Amino acid sequence: MKKTLKLDLNYIQQQTEHHAPFMTGKFNNLNLMTALQPIYSLAHKRVVGHEALVRIKEEGGGPVSPAILFDQERSAIETIQLDRLCRFIHIHNYRIINKSINWLFLNISPITISSGRKTFGSYFRELLEFHDFPPHRIVIEVVEHPTSENDRLMETVAYFKELGCLIAIDDFGAGHSNFDRIWTLRPDIVKMDRSFMVRSSRNPEIRQILSGIVTLLHQAGALVLMEGIETRDQAMIAIESDVDFVQGFFFGRPFTNLQQPPPEFDGLNHLLADFKREFHCSETESRQRIQTHRTLFEMAISKLKAGSDISAACTDMLSTLEVVRCYCIDTDGIQIGQTLVSSMYNAMKDKRFKPLEDASSADWFRRHYLRRAIYHPNQLQVTRPYLSITGAHMCVTLSMKFTCPDGDCILCCDLKT
Repeated sequence: MKKTLKLDLNYIQQQTEHHAPFMTGKFNNLNLMTALQPIYSLAHKRVVGHEALVRIKEEGGGPVSPAILFDQERSAIETIQLDRLCRFIHIHNYRIINKSINWLFLNISPITISSGRKTFGSYFRELLEFHDFPPHRIVIEVVEHPTSENDRLMETVAYFKELGCLIAIDDFGAGHSNFDRIWTLRPDIVKMDRSFMVRSSRNPEIRQILSGIVTLLHQAGALVLMEGIETRDQAMIAIESDVDFVQGFFFGRPFTNLQQPPPEFDGLNHLLADFKREFHCSETESRQRIQTHRTLFEMAISKLKAGSDISAACTDMLSTLEVVRCYCIDTDGIQIGQTLVSSMYNAMKDKRFKPLEDASSADWFRRHYLRRAIYHPNQLQVTRPYLSITGAHMCVTLSMKFTCPDGDCILCCDLKT
């Protein structure tokens, strides 16, 4: 009972100082100040929230590294006291400077998750009521790391959700992260760790994969925030990958002068305009490339309609540099005969994937390009790049359903990307 009383609102309020109208905290002879970093919505092109951070100064002295405060071993009661004190001053200060609808992102310590409410009593509901701050404007950030207290974590998340707060998984993608926590906690927002951005900046293949990860998170019901963006190139990667929100030094550094917040980032219109321009250029190049092969592809279709076999019909196609293979499929999705492979690609085949080469009678009905071709006869279908199982490489497939002397079938042609 004493522990609960020691950490109630009255006690926490005693650890604060007012510097009209803002508030600082006092902890072990250190002064704690609120710092806010803006979070932008790419679609809305404006700030939709701030992450609350702590900046520290010695009594009568200069700034102190946050590591001095947060990386030291402390008792559970000290850790909970610090956690609650930070949230108290953050909510007080944010309520004063931001009277709109924007979110306040608050970090929550692992100790608070494992033993806060159960051991030291309830606090957050009373804190919101004390400041008259609506819970739907709070985003609770849960750090993505392994825990043996999974049941307690679930209880804590359920508690904040019941209050009406949003839940964010923080640091997703850092080392040990996986999707299990996403399925389990069902967060409203996932904050992708900066390591994703750093790797994507250095590796074009990871840059391409990033959008797929964002799509999976969207399909899991979560909005996606990319943090740690420091350069224009990284900002463009975030836009390309279809994240919803962005955060980082490029868009705005954390600020402690709450009376005079810095001006908002005004370059989103330019970034989005550059993205559109680059996308249109890429699409134009892609269409021109496809148009070159489309002529040959339609010539092959004409020959097949006239009764030629696939080998004779596709000779010209298979002689071009980018064409990897041609094959025919019936309307049930079953491949008719063997795959024809270009001589150039045949000499470069990876022997490790030899078990996948014979695709006669393979069932391709699951492929989206085949189903589209089946239901849209005599119309050319072109896929986005995907991984071909028969060669374990990225490709684009052209496909079209047509009628030949033997009945309806679909011609497919894979182009290496």
